[in-house]
Amino acid sequence: MTDNTRNILDQQVDWHSPKVRARLRRRHRTDFLFRAIGFSAVAAAGLFLVFLLGNIIKNGAPGFLQTSIEVDVAFDPSLLPDPTLERAEFAAAMARVDLQRLLRQSLLDHFPEVSGRADTIRLTRMLSSGARAQLRDILVRNPAVVGTTGKVWLLASDEVDQVVKGNVDISLPEQNRKLKNKELVWLQRFESEGRVSLSFHSRFITAGDSREPELVGVWGAIVGSGLTLLVTLLTAFPIGVASAIYLEEFAPKNRFTDIVEVNINNLAAVPSIVFGLLGLAFFLGVMGMARSAPIVGGLTLALLTLPTIIISARAAIAAVPPSIRDAARGLGASSMQVAFHHVVPLAMPGILTGTIIGMARALGESAPLLMIGMVAFIVDVPGGVNDPATVLPVQIFLWADSPERAFIEKTSAAIMVLLFFLIAMNGMAIWLRQRFERKW
Repeated sequence: MTDNTRNILDQQVDWHSPKVRARLRRRHRTDFLFRAIGFSAVAAAGLFLVFLLGNIIKNGAPGFLQTSIEVDVAFDPSLLPDPTLERAEFAAAMARVDLQRLLRQSLLDHFPEVSGRADTIRLTRMLSSGARAQLRDILVRNPAVVGTTGKVWLLASDEVDQVVKGNVDISLPEQNRKLKNKELVWLQRFESEGRVSLSFHSRFITAGDSREPELVGVWGAIVGSGLTLLVTLLTAFPIGVASAIYLEEFAPKNRFTDIVEVNINNLAAVPSIVFGLLGLAFFLGVMGMARSAPIVGGLTLALLTLPTIIISARAAIAAVPPSIRDAARGLGASSMQVAFHHVVPLAMPGILTGTIIGMARALGESAPLLMIGMVAFIVDVPGGVNDPATVLPVQIFLWADSPERAFIEKTSAAIMVLLFFLIAMNGMAIWLRQRFERKW
């Protein structure tokens, strides 16, 4: 606006008149209201996010801890194999030993006043069923302990663990608690003797699934997720990038390619369970592949991820300036050389960013995998893409459906592990974009 125009407007408008002032006040109120609504929306979203993460961390942090009880175990040689045997023979013989009897006798030695079958069973059940495997590992690692008495830290049952963590109201009537009064007395005695410890539970990170809350682990689900995402990446990335290069650099602009582009955009908005139905019908129904295998889950998630990779790759390729193409053609490069020697390398940071975001979405999906049977109870850690496996979202779903109180914290702890991987993948995408992004 020139000075002459501004002077003419000042002469035509009385900026100090009540009408103009009222209009300015109304405009300022509207601007203030819009800013207030925007700030309130952002603040509300932030508060909900903080509440969600805080609730998950509050419930999940105890899931990484587990109660152990120190027991004086008498390794009775009459119940155990000859320690002079070869290690392999000793380990084979240990598989036939009744270690429950050894545990029961050790506990009864500590509580000689306990008598009767019912009380003996209650006393023994204060320890986890995994305590026998712990004793077996100790003996196999060091057979020389046979014939001695040693202090051994053994996993407590989930009921004892919940009492130690304060998640059970022990003031409730006895019939409303799983841990009865006698067991509370025994636990208090262990605590007074310094035989109860609440410490980091490495098994939660290194073990597979279990029916017992104190024995569960996420490693099997982590490996299953890794194998599934590997299949997804190896399938979706080359197909998605090749499709984007063709559509952006080589495909003629006609009705057919318009229909293909519209369908790709529509597929990106299709509910994920639809891809699960497609995987169920084709990979399991037509091809007869095994249920609950990472290769089937990976191929199903590849169908889900393909539209995201194609759209992001096309956007990255289209962002490369036409002058790059013109300069390459001016130097005699063919269309193939222009695409693969110049355009794709420059677009690769954007392509990788979109791919990682698509893979992060695949990592968090559970509905398609439920449709193809990856909801089975899998104890063993998978060793390959054809082995039965589960993934982190499905593992969380299974634990959330379990009735035991201890599974609540295990579910939240598994969500924390899943969030860690999702944040890491999105952080990697942000780093790639900032590290290799070019300003044209």
